[in-house]
Amino acid sequence: MDRSIVILAGGSAIRFNNSDKGLFELNGKRLLNHVIDAVKGLAEEIIIVTSTQERADTYAKITSKKISFALDATEAKGPLVGALTGFEAAQGDYTLLLPIDSPFVSKEVLALLFDLSPGKAAVIPRHTNMEIEPLHAVYNTEQALRATKETLAQNQFDMHSMIEQLRGVRYVSTLVIEQLDPELKTFVNLNTPLDLKKALNTAKSKKGKKEN
Repeated sequence: MDRSIVILAGGSAIRFNNSDKGLFELNGKRLLNHVIDAVKGLAEEIIIVTSTQERADTYAKITSKKISFALDATEAKGPLVGALTGFEAAQGDYTLLLPIDSPFVSKEVLALLFDLSPGKAAVIPRHTNMEIEPLHAVYNTEQALRATKETLAQNQFDMHSMIEQLRGVRYVSTLVIEQLDPELKTFVNLNTPLDLKKALNTAKSKKGKKEN
């Protein structure tokens, strides 16, 4: 298998009032389904990483039977633990990581990252201020799994520390990505109810302009 997609849906979503933000709706569609629809056809498998079996069972009811689930291997918190679970479950040579709360991800941008990944340890978007997007990136599954285990063994739990273990990372400037996603909406995360409200208002505003 060549490609896998891992959607990280663990964590307690404290800033979402401890609610499951994957179930919140934007324009009549749950955030989780926005992400799933954006990545359909890009990889041979889609894996959703969750923290509990209860959450996996809930998501299974609102998603395709073709989607598989994996539970976080440890009780430690943070996206790197979810990434470890995803890399362990992924069958593809290359794995795209995505968060559950990025409903505006561009399929064209994700396809570009996959296309640039052969022979690289990772393909990671990088802003002009040098900030990177490690949770919207493609990784060589085997190399990333090894680096993730080494990082966690050192009691480090951040994605940046894991990436420092990789050799042969390709960074893609957001100046390039803007050609496909002019507003860089791919990297917008809805971390709070206020973020969701703003996204709803923006969508309504654009719909109103089109109707006028």
